[in-house]
Amino acid sequence: MALHRVNTDDYQQQLDEKVARLQQAYTPYTQLEPEVFPSPPSHYRLRAEFKMWQEGGRVDYAMYRQGEYKKPFVITEFTVGSERINELMPPLLDAINQSELLRKRLFCTEFLTTLSGDALITLIYHKPLDEAWEQEARALQSALGVPILGRSRKQKLVLDRDYVIEKLEIDGKVYQYKQVEGSFTQPNGHICRSMIQWAKDCSKDASGDLLELYCGNGNFTIPLAEHFDKVLATEISKVSVNAAQENIAANGVDNLDIVRLSSEEFTQAIDKVRPFRRLKDFDLDSYDFSTVLVDPPRAGLDADTCAMIARFPRILYISCNPETQLENLAELTKTHKIERFAIFDQFPYTDHTESGVLLVKK
Repeated sequence: MALHRVNTDDYQQQLDEKVARLQQAYTPYTQLEPEVFPSPPSHYRLRAEFKMWQEGGRVDYAMYRQGEYKKPFVITEFTVGSERINELMPPLLDAINQSELLRKRLFCTEFLTTLSGDALITLIYHKPLDEAWEQEARALQSALGVPILGRSRKQKLVLDRDYVIEKLEIDGKVYQYKQVEGSFTQPNGHICRSMIQWAKDCSKDASGDLLELYCGNGNFTIPLAEHFDKVLATEISKVSVNAAQENIAANGVDNLDIVRLSSEEFTQAIDKVRPFRRLKDFDLDSYDFSTVLVDPPRAGLDADTCAMIARFPRILYISCNPETQLENLAELTKTHKIERFAIFDQFPYTDHTESGVLLVKK
């Protein structure tokens, strides 16, 4: 496979191999056939970052093979990227090469797009951005019809906005999300939608209240809230928490609260190890938590958080790193049984796979 182009004829084979490998790895904990959620074979990635290769008075998009950072591969297309990214790449590059001010010391370009067609372009420089640059960038923004964001060291210049709005239709209902530049969002929108759909299906017969750790901008929280009486979600990133609050309002959800805490801090709070001012308006004892949803970073759950969630009747565990999920399952399956097992092909043509399990108390 090229750095920027994929052979879609190989997709099903590579997916089958990943599924077989992952199913074997999970055999100690479940004999279930996994529910497999494939990605579109091309144009599936909503985010892209390109180095900008300067040579001979022009600039081009470039990528590097791992370990070969002095040998750029100039590219003109990016078939793993969304169609919107591929639409924007040529006119953006042409405009930059027609302006020495926009081209000079530009070293990186980032695209953030959505399934609903929104887009944001970030231009990153090794120079301060002044009024002259802003004037040129505004003309470019107007020509492309897409918001432009400028960055350099200790400088962020927002010409219009620093976010996109995603709209995902799930079960006949449209959910709206503000996704802020530089914060975490799911890179494969089709798989993101599949993960939310799967999590909703797992919780359709739930009752009581939901606790969610690592909630981000409310990606899972908002659609799942309709299945529970009350929802309490935690997230450590201030940017994500602010976006989540806006997303809650935009989607008209009235039974959901978000508090800025890490999973470790929440574990200390619910175990009454120490109080937190950010929880002063919340009575944790008033919640009837029946389900906990976790979608941790690649490191997985720390031992204390793992022990804390093991007290819940139902655990929805979505993982971006099956290796650490398996380490956690070694503990969680002592008290819980896996009732649902899913594989999400977030990153086709790579070894990376995401997985989901629903665990129910034995």
